Amino acid sequence: MSDPQQPTFLVSAYSEPVVVQINGKANYLNCNTFREFIETMLSNGKTQFVLDFTKCKGMDSTFLGILAGTALELKKLTPPGVFVVCNLGERNHELICNLGLQNLLTIGDDLPEGTNADFTELQNMEVSDARTVLEAHENLVSADNQNAAKFQDVISFLRNQVEQDKD
Repeated sequence: MSDPQQPTFLVSAYSEPVVVQINGKANYLNCNTFREFIETMLSNGKTQFVLDFTKCKGMDSTFLGILAGTALELKKLTPPGVFVVCNLGERNHELICNLGLQNLLTIGDDLPEGTNADFTELQNMEVSDARTVLEAHENLVSADNQNAAKFQDVISFLRNQVEQDKD
């Protein structure tokens, strides 16, 4: 098992719904593998996800943007997919609500009844480019227009960085 000081994402990819346990702080340093996992599950036809925040010590805007992007993608499906976050705790609940994500996500108190999960650990790969971080922040603005003012400087900076990387 991993170092208990390192944040980890434990996933149950073959359960229905797909269950993810977040251990530690979810942030730009460790969320790239989580994003890739979600994209893989979506491309494999998975449409129901539950994230368990019992052991999550906090989130940054990049991770929250990935949640927003996932929720937006699931809402486009016919029928719409399901995205439940549970066991948030006070601070994580506040972070989600401050960005208006409670309108996209289903907030639960505990794992849905009957959820059986066999977990494996995702191997962390850091976000390596500004484009991924930019897209996460643009997702937050798509989720709630009021977030534009909160992240305008970050988005502007990241857009400039992406443009420089093209040269």
